[in-house]
Amino acid sequence: MTAPGSSARRSAPGAGRRVAFHPLTPDRWDDLETLFGPRGAYAGCWCMWWRLKRAEFERGQGEGNRLAMKAIVEAGPPPGILGYVDGAPVAWCSVAPRSEYGALERSRVLKRIDDTEVWSIVCFFIARPHRGAGMLEQVIRAAVDHVRRQGGAVVEAYPTVARSGAAPPTSSYMGFPEVFERVGFVEVAHPSVAKKLYRYLIRDG
Repeated sequence: MTAPGSSARRSAPGAGRRVAFHPLTPDRWDDLETLFGPRGAYAGCWCMWWRLKRAEFERGQGEGNRLAMKAIVEAGPPPGILGYVDGAPVAWCSVAPRSEYGALERSRVLKRIDDTEVWSIVCFFIARPHRGAGMLEQVIRAAVDHVRRQGGAVVEAYPTVARSGAAPPTSSYMGFPEVFERVGFVEVAHPSVAKKLYRYLIRDG
């Protein structure tokens, strides 16, 4: 597979713009709040969907989920990466060891296919002005770089198979197969009509 590159800075879509990616550490919490806005990205999710039991998620939807994610950030390690364009936060990717995502581990559709220790990419959120401009691919490359720096060997993703028409954000938050393929991910399973499982091998485990 072609390595996505290890630089934390790349030219952003559009001439003269700069993009940078950083782990979400406590000092960058305000940037996540700015990006997610008062609705917490996807209707109060605060990127807790894959971490909680469904009843817990629903009880905490909104402020409860915000506080839960903030506690995770403060405790460390970083639960994902933030992308910036010209210093402004514009993109988020949740990427961490699969074992940290309790709901993913309990999923019947996206269950483990083997005992490989993987890091999982489970969510993206990109500010509206930067959607459809190549930012998603850059975020995926940055996520792989982040896993590499943490010593991870395999990155796993669960993109949605697009149907006819434009997909709403709630259907596209895990990305699409063709974008992962451009980065070098390879399909390893197709557990449902709507979902595929992809992997990127950083090094042999």
